[in-house]
Amino acid sequence: MNAARRLVSSRVTRPLHVTEIPVALALVAVYLIWGSTYLAVRIALASFPPLLLSSLRFLLAGGLLYLVLRGRGVPTPSPGQWVWAAIIGGFLFCICQGGVAFAQQWVPSGFAAIGIATIPLWTTLFLGIWRQWPHRREWFGLVIGFVGVLLLNMGGAFRASPTGAALVLVAAASWGLGSVWKSHLSIPAGLMTNAAEMLAGGALLLFFHLLVERQQPGPITLPAIGAILYLAVFGGIIVYSAYVYLLRRISFPLATSYAYVNPLVAVGLGLGLGGERPSLMELLALVVILVGAGCLLLKSRERTSGKAV
Repeated sequence: MNAARRLVSSRVTRPLHVTEIPVALALVAVYLIWGSTYLAVRIALASFPPLLLSSLRFLLAGGLLYLVLRGRGVPTPSPGQWVWAAIIGGFLFCICQGGVAFAQQWVPSGFAAIGIATIPLWTTLFLGIWRQWPHRREWFGLVIGFVGVLLLNMGGAFRASPTGAALVLVAAASWGLGSVWKSHLSIPAGLMTNAAEMLAGGALLLFFHLLVERQQPGPITLPAIGAILYLAVFGGIIVYSAYVYLLRRISFPLATSYAYVNPLVAVGLGLGLGGERPSLMELLALVVILVGAGCLLLKSRERTSGKAV
């Protein structure tokens, strides 16, 4: 009996070895690629209204991935799995990604990632509903990261309208809930999960575009087309597949720590391409955010309960 307890304990608290190549590559992908999507969205918004842009992005990504998987003989989801894929896709892609794109009409693109940096905190809150509270050292990293977000806001980086700010926070909460909830559902196995959720989320976005979005596409430019292709392939298929992989392999706080690093990438691209100049407070905030993410990387432990996706 004691041996069995020690075995279970070792599985739950086994430290994560970030030198594992697949995990390390997946972390790099969600850190860097997702951080770059904010600039790509801003470029695409010059030609497409936000809900239509998000719909095209995920319908293209989900459709391509679905066709490839079906060509390789992967079975199509059951009707019940499609229902759950629509629900989770609604949280992750319709509310979150569509909401962020909509908010970027008012929120500067380089700092839309700042509000999304609260995702680890929302995820932690929703994990508590399923009684999966983080380790105390993970809490330490989460708190440090959130302090960095507050410092960045004090530096004046997030000058947004109340509507834009609220949309970004709702989007962050939606992503946290969807990420946690999906691990407790019967959904398609492997990459078919990604394809089904992106297709369902893209369809919902198209429905709301037709229902409420009055804005029509403007002149279609090559940069806008390139941005949509980048968002579909890199910001959709590649990075979301990496994120789902991380949800299966590592703790939720570490898997969502990308939300602390994405602002660094977004701000860096804003500096290089948009000519933005951060204040001393903003630079300090970026350092604090990096420290918080580093704490999660060094101290996070795997949790096997509720990780099967």
